[in-house]
Amino acid sequence: MTREPVSTRQAPAAIGPYSQAIKTDMLVFASGQLGIDPQSGQLAAGVEAQTRQAIRNLAAVLEAAGSSLEHIVKTTIFVADMADFAAVNGIYGAAFAEAPPARSTVQAAALPLGGLVEIEAIALLP
Repeated sequence: MTREPVSTRQAPAAIGPYSQAIKTDMLVFASGQLGIDPQSGQLAAGVEAQTRQAIRNLAAVLEAAGSSLEHIVKTTIFVADMADFAAVNGIYGAAFAEAPPARSTVQAAALPLGGLVEIEAIALLP
């Protein structure tokens, strides 16, 4: 089985000792994506904008690996405040309207850089 790091400038660079994703023969393991704009390096303003940007970042990482949002089988969403669940869920639901992946959502005590939402995923390689 192969193990290949994935990197793209279309998503924010890793902010620690990890890869944006790891690609194997059949799967892509995408690291958690915050709502950081890859051009400015800044978090988007508010939980809705951060959720949209996190999904765009996740899509960019998966595309760089040869996959896509449509091939995700499992996500984990981390929220800084469970009171934001409805807003995050609405945006997430629109992005994954058809055959949504399995998912867990948990509240984290804190997210990197003061983020409000972070999304990680496991996707198939088509």
